[in-house]
Amino acid sequence: MSGPNHDAGGRMHFVRTGAGRPLLLVHGLGSSLGNWDPVLSTLVGEREVFAVDLPGFGDSPALPGEVTIAALTDAVEGFIAEHGLGDVDIVGSSMGARMVLEMARRGYAGRVVALAPGGFWTDREVTVFGASIKASVALVRRIQPMLPTLTRSKAGRTALLLQFSAKPWRLDPRLVLNELRGFAASPSLDEALHSLVHGPKQDGPAAGMRHGAVTIGWGRNDRVTLPRQAKRAQDLFPGAELHWFDDCGHFPHWDQPEEAARLILDATGADPSAGPES
Repeated sequence: MSGPNHDAGGRMHFVRTGAGRPLLLVHGLGSSLGNWDPVLSTLVGEREVFAVDLPGFGDSPALPGEVTIAALTDAVEGFIAEHGLGDVDIVGSSMGARMVLEMARRGYAGRVVALAPGGFWTDREVTVFGASIKASVALVRRIQPMLPTLTRSKAGRTALLLQFSAKPWRLDPRLVLNELRGFAASPSLDEALHSLVHGPKQDGPAAGMRHGAVTIGWGRNDRVTLPRQAKRAQDLFPGAELHWFDDCGHFPHWDQPEEAARLILDATGADPSAGPES
């Protein structure tokens, strides 16, 4: 398929590293490919990793049209086609996790791992989500000049990222600074957030639709996509494996990087000839 959003996949900035069977990493709202740094060294020990900046995030140009979850997903599909990756295994985080599940809904045959996916909230939950994230973004944008100093201290990292991490004081200051700078630098964050809050909720595949194996990971202390939403995700993707991360917030690959990397490698390491699930 060709079109403006699929064509955007060819303009996406990415890093390619490691050796082995390809693995594609898709970050979430306001992030960039650097979001995966805590697990990257482990993953590249066994796989060839493609980490992308979604359109309008990191170093990738914005989409030419409306920024929606569907349009961003189209761009990822375009990236896969552009680079001849076939049914590459894909890992997504947060909004990126929602996108890889959207690909499964569409019938994508590759295996997907979704870490804390959005889109499975009630109307009240998504209203609270939208208000809290919008407030966080506004604050971080106002204090951009202070971020280098704030992120160097444990207290600063805790105050800034307690909503996202169960133990933000342990995070690498460079990781935190890069993440929070993306909140101000991204030209597509506001539109993508609007799509998450006001667009359709995530749906499951149609009856009889076949797709690759799905694994969902969720932190028990997630304050962004609440743990009770995991059951709704499993109800819509009944064949999915659900993995719980203890002492973990919204980013399992930050709070429990060794466990998250192992989950990713185990969930995508089976013989590809085993075939998709229904």
